[in-house]
Amino acid sequence: MTDSASRPRLFCFGLGYSAGRLAHALIADGWRAAGTTRTAAGQAHLAAEGFDAYRFDGDTPLADAQASLAGTTHLLASVPPGPEGDAVLIHHAGDIRALKTLAWIGYLSTTGVYGDTLGATVDESSNLNPTSQRGRQRADAEAAWLRLARDGDLPVHVFRLAGIYGPGRSALDQVRSGTARRIDKPEHLFSRIHVDDIANVIRASIAKPNPGAVYNVCDDEAASPADVTAFACDLLGVAPPPAIPFEEARVSMSPMALSFWRDNRRVSNRRIGDELGVMLKYPNYREGLRAVLAEGG
Repeated sequence: MTDSASRPRLFCFGLGYSAGRLAHALIADGWRAAGTTRTAAGQAHLAAEGFDAYRFDGDTPLADAQASLAGTTHLLASVPPGPEGDAVLIHHAGDIRALKTLAWIGYLSTTGVYGDTLGATVDESSNLNPTSQRGRQRADAEAAWLRLARDGDLPVHVFRLAGIYGPGRSALDQVRSGTARRIDKPEHLFSRIHVDDIANVIRASIAKPNPGAVYNVCDDEAASPADVTAFACDLLGVAPPPAIPFEEARVSMSPMALSFWRDNRRVSNRRIGDELGVMLKYPNYREGLRAVLAEGG
């Protein structure tokens, strides 16, 4: 029998939706997996799923970082940064530098760091020009992680994620709940990515590390939310809600919702294919939503 200590160990700061999907896939391959959550209830939930679970709320460090991180070979950070910076680095940069077992580090960022390009396509070499406070904090956090890579000779990789969807978090859920709207804003498209393809990209990077690399993680087809909603309605056999002009809809939008409509850009995902050899399982929202429905999501 293989000694458990000899198996690779993933530690996730922020073992949430995307990181959890990855962790489950790696456990199925024989890995060990651990991670953090903000609350005691979340810790109990993760433990019930078979993870070594720890509390980390971003305000205070892990209770025993040395013990929690011991044996970690792969570390993934998905905790959103705050106004003061990236909480993981604020509290645990030194602990991460001290780990002698690390073969790979990943940081989950967002394509929001590119800001608004008026519909032009961005790739990983494009300038960062975030238009929101959240985007600026993400750009600053990326820079901090990449500085850690340079200064500490650590294998950091940055993943800029598009809009995430999957079981329990998709247009299908919005249609079922009656909250779906079809907002009409011509030529305004959004990129998205199925949660399982996030896991696929990260696993490809783990298999072929390139410290300091940045990857856009999105599918092949940017699309309007109105089209996605209409397709979800078609899958569920219900009539789509009427289209609402954006200028009319924005009156009732929250500041958070408005911020998502501020930027209009296309995102190139070419690098994940060229460099990592990734073939997306769900290259567009139609295939992804069909799979979500088939999974019962």
